Amino acid sequence: MLSRRRRIAIWTLIVVASLIGVGSTLSTWVDRQMFDTTSWEEASTELIEDPQVREAVSVFLVDELYANVDVGSGLEERLPNNLKPLAGTLAGALRQPATEAVDRLLESPRVQQLWIKASTAAQQKLVNVLENETGAGITTGHGVVTVDLSELVTELGAELGLSAATLDKIPPDAGEFAVMRSDQLAAAQAGVRSVRVLSTWLLVLVLALYALAIYLARGARRATLRDVGCAFVLVGLSVLVVRRLAGNYAVDALTTPGSEGSGKRVWLIGTSILAQIGWAAVLYGAIMVLSAVLAGPHRAAVAVRGRIAPVLNDRPAIAWAAVATVYLALVAWGPTHALRTWWGIALLAALIAAGLVALRHQTLREMRDVEVAGADGQVAARVSGPPVGSAGA
Repeated sequence: MLSRRRRIAIWTLIVVASLIGVGSTLSTWVDRQMFDTTSWEEASTELIEDPQVREAVSVFLVDELYANVDVGSGLEERLPNNLKPLAGTLAGALRQPATEAVDRLLESPRVQQLWIKASTAAQQKLVNVLENETGAGITTGHGVVTVDLSELVTELGAELGLSAATLDKIPPDAGEFAVMRSDQLAAAQAGVRSVRVLSTWLLVLVLALYALAIYLARGARRATLRDVGCAFVLVGLSVLVVRRLAGNYAVDALTTPGSEGSGKRVWLIGTSILAQIGWAAVLYGAIMVLSAVLAGPHRAAVAVRGRIAPVLNDRPAIAWAAVATVYLALVAWGPTHALRTWWGIALLAALIAAGLVALRHQTLREMRDVEVAGADGQVAARVSGPPVGSAGA
């Protein structure tokens, strides 16, 4: 029986670890989503393949072209003399068809690669600035940090049929957008350094606190393991709730009614890793809870252990092979981001292996208890002899 002081200490460790776990999940998401080039490329690909996002990008690119190029003059160069006065009218009438044409262009693999290339280059240059390393194509002049996507605007203008002379008139800052103000740069760089450190060490701290709580619960470790599993589930669900609430706030604050749909898609795609980490925490927690319940004294758990005990005790190789098959299938499927990283795969393997070893020890102990009880019963029966009066019946 645990003392009251030890129970308080165990619950304090679990609560603190859970709170830190939410922060660890968020910092890990920022690190992997923003600073991992592969994750950024995957998100960029998914964005440009999304119809709603592609429509919003088309509107932006056409607006940039019309804002920086005299489309009417470009059309006038190509029209016959008797139709040149209609160039301005045609330019306005072609704005919507041009947007639809850009949308169709963005469906082609070649143009999508232009988008992915430009997006990835912007990410790498932005990371350079945030890590206090300057890179070509990104500046901090005039009080803002800007990313240059003018190459994509020019390429799409060429695809729309604008002449080379017209494209040469596009100003150098067409397609540029501000990322942050220069007076925010120092704070952003400090935040990046913090994320780099916290994304790794917070996770280690969380696991260490949970492990310490289980270690302190001598005599009640099964129940504590169940509580830690429930804490994992709550952390995962909390992350999913934060994602939804923050997404609603960000979309409402940063979009207009016309762009709300594309804004939601951008948020969902950009936070997909966060959702996967949240669901991974739920998965790991559920495994721990089920393991604790299976090792418990409940009638259903005892019945299940009785059914698997012969294989687990007498043929452990078969049990390990079956569990390994399920584990490898789960890793090959990789339903969450954590199961596509070395630490997530290793953590799941450690949890499953520890659970199987503990379960086998328990079934062996229970089988020995049954055998001892049976032997004691036979000895007692022989000592007591036949019932009184049975010989002369």
